[in-house]
Amino acid sequence: MKFLRLSSFLALAIAVALTMAAPARAQLFETKAKEAFMIDADTGSILFSKNADDLIPPASLAKLMTMEVIFNAIKSGRYTLDDTFAVSENAWRNGGAKSGGSTMFAALKSTIRLEDLIQGIAVQSANDGCIIVAEGMAGTEENFAQLMTERARELGLAKSVFKNSTGLPADGQVVTARELVELSMHLWRDYPEFYKYFAEKEFTWNKITQRNRNPLLAMDIGADGLKTGYTEDSGYALVGSVSRDGRRIFAALSGLTSDRERSEEARKLLDWGMRSFRKTELFADGDVVADAGVYGGAKSTVPLKARGPVSILVPITNRDRLTARVVYDGPIMAPVEEGTQIGTLRVMIGDTLSQETPLYAAASIGKGTLHQRALDAVGELLVGWMR
Repeated sequence: MKFLRLSSFLALAIAVALTMAAPARAQLFETKAKEAFMIDADTGSILFSKNADDLIPPASLAKLMTMEVIFNAIKSGRYTLDDTFAVSENAWRNGGAKSGGSTMFAALKSTIRLEDLIQGIAVQSANDGCIIVAEGMAGTEENFAQLMTERARELGLAKSVFKNSTGLPADGQVVTARELVELSMHLWRDYPEFYKYFAEKEFTWNKITQRNRNPLLAMDIGADGLKTGYTEDSGYALVGSVSRDGRRIFAALSGLTSDRERSEEARKLLDWGMRSFRKTELFADGDVVADAGVYGGAKSTVPLKARGPVSILVPITNRDRLTARVVYDGPIMAPVEEGTQIGTLRVMIGDTLSQETPLYAAASIGKGTLHQRALDAVGELLVGWMR
């Protein structure tokens, strides 16, 4: 693995925005959550990470994947919001009022429109609503859970496994904070016409009005989603999104000890994410980021560029905590074709990898003359051992 000097343009930009040579240190923010992950939706910058890849029980946060399967089915044309689903005795008994869990009080043997079920799940965290949809779409909740896991893999969520549609405790049902955030961003980006349901503050069904269980919606911080959860194993958990001042961030927290602590920690983390960073464009579209050495080529280096502009979020009060470098596997052997991915620009905030941007060859480099290749061979012998 080689590390490159950044281009003079980047050096100039960073001289204004941050200090490049600072050593990695601890997080800029502390939270009582056992697991947490936060990302900026526009730049993809990771603003905070704590045990983000640890496997945890999802509790009701599993309903985010239930909603994804529903939204995907509607978007693909298999269902419409006006389709109706029957309330089985299983859904009524194991997800309704008799179960003691969160419910929309669906009446036994009634039929309910899909849009109403979506609202019951999004606002009231309705277990009966989840089971009704699962049975209607897949025959059984077990079959639907398998669809949830398969869909997670299609979305690139490699670790999440689902055993039911509700998130109720089940052996082998696990998620990670990172994948919950990635799933939430996907819901926002791919289903804007349905994402609005997560922001509804109340919903009435069967003449019973319930307020949204997400405490962030009442805090006047720009929150518009998404979900809370609790089990004894996972503790109190939350996935939230805040949009204000032209920015949007998503965060997941788990392992908190009370609903009050969950509310406070989620608010503090999201508010800190909004207030403590400033967006900075390091490269415009087409700017050269760095030059990588080429072995046996007509030229000794190849310029590297990103595809599009590169923007990052810079800590406002801790600029020395941000570092950046370009890495690639070398030596790069000629010929090199323009557009080939060569390396990655890595940006660190403290000891958190905040952002990775692929870099591509901005020019084609043909094979060099016999003399050029001989000189490169000598140079490789002299310095290759030091890598």
